[in-house]
Formats: sequence, C-alpha cells, structure tokens
Amino acid sequence: MVKLTIIGRVSDGMPLAQCPRFVQQENDVLLTYKQQAEFILKEISLRALPFSRMTILVDHHCFNYIVENGICFLTLCELSYPRKLAFHYLQDLQQEFEKLDRSLTDRITKSYTFIKLDTIIGNIRKQYVDTRTQTNLSKLNADRQKDLDIGTDELSLITERRRRVGMIERMMVAHRSSSPIWESKRLEIIALKRTPITILLVVAAVLLWTGLILQDDFR
Repeated sequence: MVKLTIIGRVSDGMPLAQCPRFVQQENDVLLTYKQQAEFILKEISLRALPFSRMTILVDHHCFNYIVENGICFLTLCELSYPRKLAFHYLQDLQQEFEKLDRSLTDRITKSYTFIKLDTIIGNIRKQYVDTRTQTNLSKLNADRQKDLDIGTDELSLITERRRRVGMIERMMVAHRSSSPIWESKRLEIIALKRTPITILLVVAAVLLWTGLILQDDFR
C-alpha cells in the first residue's frame, strides 16, 4: 500500500506537503522514512539523482518518484505494491497539481505548509488503497507488454555516495584554507611576529660575516 507521500520543490529541496494520514500519527519508523524521503528530495535538488522517474529500494519498501516542471512527487510503498500503480498514483497527483496557481508554490517558505496539497494527496490516495478495484486493475492490465522505463537504485548506495562526496568536499576546503599561509589568520599572526626577528637575525649574521672578512683583510 501507499504509506507516505511527499510533494516537494526541486529548486531548493523544500517539502511542500505530505500525506495527511500521518500528520497526527508520527512514530519512530515513520519519522525515519520521512527523513529518508526528505534526503532523497534534497539529493534531487543537488542533481545527484535524475530529474525523471526512479525507484529507490530501502528495507522491504521502495520510494517511487517523478519530477515534473520543478516539482517532485514522491511516495513510499511496500515492495509488494505494484510499481506501475504507484506511478499512476504519482501521475494523478501531478495532474491535479497542475490545476493550481503555480505562484503559490514559489511563495512557500516553510516546510509542509501547503495545506491545500495535503487534502489533494489524501483524496487521490484513497483511490489507490485497494489494488483490486476495477479501475486499478484496468490500469495494471493496460499496456502489459510495455515495460516501465524506470531506473532503480538503493538508498544505502545513494547515502554512501553522498558521504564520499561530503568527505571530498571537506578535504578540498581544508586544503584550500591551509595551503597559502596568508589565508590563515593564525598563521598570519605567527608570521608577522616572527618576521622582524628573522630579519634581525639575518642582518646580524651579515654584519658578523662582514666583520670577519674585514679582520682577515687587515691581518
């Protein structure tokens, strides 16, 4: 069954709305899946995941998402739930969303505050709870020989890739900040303190060396 649905803005990865059923029933398991969905949305906004359609496997569930006109429609389903039906559900959400004033989504500044979308998600979700209805069976049987051209990935692999990218980025920042001495305030202070002393030592050494040469000349 469809367990969780989130509609988000791709430009900044902000979730706009979620499935109403879970608003008042959040538990540890749901919160974990919700955080994973938000992570996927953020990865899409960073272009680490494709701007198209995809299935992401996690435990005994899968996230399915589509991206249309800068908006991501994402849902969590059990693995046993027909993937084809899950994408029909997302397409229905997208079609209803297109009927709204698009400027409303651009003005959203806080997560999950597009309440009108919550109602739309809830109404459409009810149509997909029972996979054996005549309508849903017709959707499943239509174009049965046409395979869904949808990529598949695993959440664990996506998470690991993000971890590695983050580590490389941190190393690059550390390298840039530590390479030139004048880009570090601490090193700059140390250098400014020791430079006069170094100059004095060099001058003293030159004078001493000159004095020794002059003494040799007078001998």
